[in-house]
Amino acid sequence: MKAGLSLRVNGAEYEIPEQWLGRRLLDYLRNELRLVSVKEGCGEGDCGACTVFVDGEPMCACLLLCGVVADRNIITVEGLAQDYRQRFAQLCEKHGGLQCGFCTPGFTMMSAWLTGGGTETGKDSLDKLVAGNICRCGVYQQLKNVLAELT
Repeated sequence: MKAGLSLRVNGAEYEIPEQWLGRRLLDYLRNELRLVSVKEGCGEGDCGACTVFVDGEPMCACLLLCGVVADRNIITVEGLAQDYRQRFAQLCEKHGGLQCGFCTPGFTMMSAWLTGGGTETGKDSLDKLVAGNICRCGVYQQLKNVLAELT
């Protein structure tokens, strides 16, 4: 093991085993840490199902190698505030923003990013919510309604 290589995931520190350094963050989060909100959709960074925050910025975990994000702070849906997750789920139910749920983690992460940290909201933010996330069921407008009510 190379000394000092670790990840901070949802506030906890994890040493990265050497065999994981060149492997995808997505697989490490799901298989080693059992954080199943991080989904594999396309494996090419196009669908947004694997969106996580890396040092506060949304990124696709399927495109990141564990060694590249060593010593950085990773947040998954499980690391978001419980009250935010509950509010998001309630609004999805209210607006019909859930069907199969496969895209939900990516939309949850993007909505948390767009509604936090002083990000300007409005039509541009609503468009950003869906720009990097593919919903197989087509509930984009309902999810835009969720974001509009969160802001």
